[in-house]
Amino acid sequence: MAFTPSAKQLSSIKGLVFVAALLPFLWGLWLVLRQVPVDPLEYITHETGDWALYLLCISLAVTPLRRLTGWNWLVKLRRMLGLFTFFYALLHFIAFLWFDHFFDVSAMLRDVAKRPFILVGFTAFVLLIPLAATSTNAMIKRLGGQRWQWLHRLIYLIAPLAVLHFWWMKAAKNNLAQPALFLAIVVVLLGMRVYWSRVKARAAVRA
Repeated sequence: MAFTPSAKQLSSIKGLVFVAALLPFLWGLWLVLRQVPVDPLEYITHETGDWALYLLCISLAVTPLRRLTGWNWLVKLRRMLGLFTFFYALLHFIAFLWFDHFFDVSAMLRDVAKRPFILVGFTAFVLLIPLAATSTNAMIKRLGGQRWQWLHRLIYLIAPLAVLHFWWMKAAKNNLAQPALFLAIVVVLLGMRVYWSRVKARAAVRA
């Protein structure tokens, strides 16, 4: 039987998800301020990138989990998860621009053009910006539901680009176990959507 939380329970769940998504940032900030990591700058860059990927995968998992469990209320968590994905991606980008290039935008753009894995990651980040900017109810009304949905399907391009960025970065160190796991997760989550879409299309033809 599907679990449907009350308004109060849903509010508590949202609060827990918010705190859980923010904790990695607070913990990382605490460690850096205490100078615990061996290389704080590298730690910030890697941790923010990792958590952007974690939350991206969790966001993509909302729809399959909702369909498999019947927990339709999970959709109400997706916006928050998406915004936290952008939050960590933004921190990852700022770390790159600040620590690697000291806010020299021209040097950053030359680096982006020169190194393919950075170009792919930068493209994924740029594509995330309109999704974050149109996450409010006001923007949904302004764009219209259908156009808003088409715009937010960019996530199906962003996810493979983010995994490719991570894969190329790790390939230089011959460490592909974690990228392979992310790739498998994204393939499964997107594959489920393709399967359901085809089932729906066949059902429509028969009708």
